[in-house]
Amino acid sequence: MRVIAGEARSLPLKAPQGPDTRPTTDRIKETLFNMLQPYLPCSVFIDLCSGSGGIGIEAISRGARHAYFAENAREAAKCIADNLHFTKFEERATLLRQDAVSALMSIHEKHADIIFMDPPYQAGLEEPVLSALARMPYVDEDTLVIIEAALDRDFSFAGEHGFLVAREKRYKTNKHVFLKKTEKGNLPYEGCDLSGKL
Repeated sequence: MRVIAGEARSLPLKAPQGPDTRPTTDRIKETLFNMLQPYLPCSVFIDLCSGSGGIGIEAISRGARHAYFAENAREAAKCIADNLHFTKFEERATLLRQDAVSALMSIHEKHADIIFMDPPYQAGLEEPVLSALARMPYVDEDTLVIIEAALDRDFSFAGEHGFLVAREKRYKTNKHVFLKKTEKGNLPYEGCDLSGKL
């Protein structure tokens, strides 16, 4: 596993051992960040269920102003700390050794630009995290939320929490779901298609 592009390009990253952590492959990470690149410079990036921290570190390498890493597994959090030290990104990062929902309440930014989450597929964290995000003052209609999920994961609950599924990018074994907060709360947008903007 490595940093794909930017300041820390090609630097190797540590990954925690064991079945509880599933690092995003370089190929999928590159596809994702090719879509995100226009939004990264000077952004605030939140990496939930961070694992090795590879996604948030990639964001910093490509120009994010600051990244928050939320990870409550001890070995994974140590990997993130080691990787931030190795890439010299410690001053542009905050490591929160907490679960995803608790970590969101520990962030005090005026605005978060991109929030990424790659939870264990069977843990059911997507809905409680979206519910928490709906109450966070730094999440608004300009915040992009991305969740890595199993191909069969249904996101029909998103509207109940005031989010719209703007796009799904499907791969062989999983998918990225792009969500935006709606101005009308639980009411769905008509004709709102962000696929051309991502």
